Amino acid sequence: MAARSAVVLAYQGFGGSASAATRVSIEQFDAHIAEIAGGGANVLPVADILDALRNDRELPDRTIGISIDGAHVSVYREAWPRLRAAGLPVTLFFATDRLDEKGGGRMSWEQVRELVEGGATIGGRGAGYLNMPLASRTSIEQDIVRAQERFRKEIGRTPTLFAYPRGEMSRAARDATTAHGFSAAFGQQSGVLHSEEDFHFLPRFTIAGRYATLDRFRLAVSALPLRVRNVLPTDRLLRPRDNPPLYGFTVYGDALARIHALSCYASGQGRARIERLGEARIEVRLPGPLPPGAVRVNCTIPGKGGRWRWYGNLFYVFGG
Repeated sequence: MAARSAVVLAYQGFGGSASAATRVSIEQFDAHIAEIAGGGANVLPVADILDALRNDRELPDRTIGISIDGAHVSVYREAWPRLRAAGLPVTLFFATDRLDEKGGGRMSWEQVRELVEGGATIGGRGAGYLNMPLASRTSIEQDIVRAQERFRKEIGRTPTLFAYPRGEMSRAARDATTAHGFSAAFGQQSGVLHSEEDFHFLPRFTIAGRYATLDRFRLAVSALPLRVRNVLPTDRLLRPRDNPPLYGFTVYGDALARIHALSCYASGQGRARIERLGEARIEVRLPGPLPPGAVRVNCTIPGKGGRWRWYGNLFYVFGG
């Protein structure tokens, strides 16, 4: 079975308590790798996945990319040896200032170079780990330039993939990553990649804390795209006058046949009311203003064989 979609997973730290919000236990990570080895997923480099989607080439069903946010030393000590032994490609996103500070449980540039030599892909997160929704475009561009200079000096090349710190972005951040030549940029909203996604705000399933169980891993790996277009609002930064947002989108493709089964949930608010306008237009009526900071809104449709169609969004509410 072939597909024209794929899932990218986002890990962070490895080891320690399985309940830690940003970590996956070693036992859980070993179980994920075993699931892949048993045929539960087909792993490709993230860049190869993006190239296939841009050129409308079919991918094997349950194709996934593995990404890691942050150069925590546990990546080098725990995750990298396991990924390398299993022959699994990985993309590591990190902010350069954090390596330059040294210590603090982070990798060294020498260790990063070892990963690069072993085939890992390096992606950018800027230099200073900015709160990008609240930063000006000028500040974001200066931060990106500073990071690219460090990458060029330390590994001899500059990344072409970007991950927004904490997955949070704004129109200014998107414009900055586009202007500086990144071919794609990722958030941390749940969802499935396909050829008509916004390649500068791509979704990833976070695999950490209570979302790192094997059941959650299987759910993410088997997810299907819920294709939407004409999404409003166009900016993921919400100011007080825009909160709650007038949130809506138009469903198309395979999901349209089961649009009646669509459900949407907002973090901190629970299930939202759905209003359907015509055959395909959906308006998500949130019960009230979203809380300050990062807020996710996930919309899903159940599919065949226990597989779910996902469309997720991440808003940053001013005042957090």
